[in-house]
Amino acid sequence: MRIAVTRRVSPDIARCELTHRERGDINAELAATQHLEYEKRLSEFGCAVRSLEAAPGFPDAVFVEDTAVVLPEVAVIARPGAESRRGEIESIAAVLGSYRPLVHVKPPGTLDGGDVLVVGTSVYVGLSARTNEEGVHQLSAALVPMGYAVHGVPIEACLHLKSAAGLVAPDTLLVNGSWVDVGYFSGVGIIEVDPDEPDAAGVLLVGETVIYPQRFERTRDRLQHAGIALSLVCMSELAKAEGGVTCCSLVFDA
Repeated sequence: MRIAVTRRVSPDIARCELTHRERGDINAELAATQHLEYEKRLSEFGCAVRSLEAAPGFPDAVFVEDTAVVLPEVAVIARPGAESRRGEIESIAAVLGSYRPLVHVKPPGTLDGGDVLVVGTSVYVGLSARTNEEGVHQLSAALVPMGYAVHGVPIEACLHLKSAAGLVAPDTLLVNGSWVDVGYFSGVGIIEVDPDEPDAAGVLLVGETVIYPQRFERTRDRLQHAGIALSLVCMSELAKAEGGVTCCSLVFDA
């Protein structure tokens, strides 16, 4: 069974952390409606959705991907780089502990799950404002004995590695090459985002279909030309909070 862990949108989403975007108006009710449609799409693609209630006092808690990295062997409970988000961890760990043994990132390490891109047994970790070298070291110590290779990857001008690169097929990435050097992804096929759509690399591969924001029309055409099956969603309000389709769920096989 495929599981998707999600969390409802906080009514306080407008107070979210922002790093690369200017703060603007976020319609919390519309964000919640769009998120419900996103959860329905996950269900349509075979996921049993475990939707947690909104976490009071945590405006960013809808972005559950940042709280953990779930692999077949283990769930690594992250330590978000934004101190305001660390209170989200306990409830996620309680859920994931039903499915996996847990490993926790500890101080002084920081790690956001949005910085962790898994391609087979290669684990690429963005060195960002939210994830530090110690976080990468701890993740490597946990995963290398299980047969994974962990690679730290510098990124520029974006929040997370998955803002710059996302898996659209088991051996193919959608990448914004101005935010991350594609040379780090050796042996992997690369599709570049359209230059006029720098935010377009955020994707969520579920089975053989990519859940994708409908607003990136030019990059969408590139993906479809490459034979990538897409299911389009509107996440306009959460995009204002530096969120997207990948960061709103933790998807894994039970």
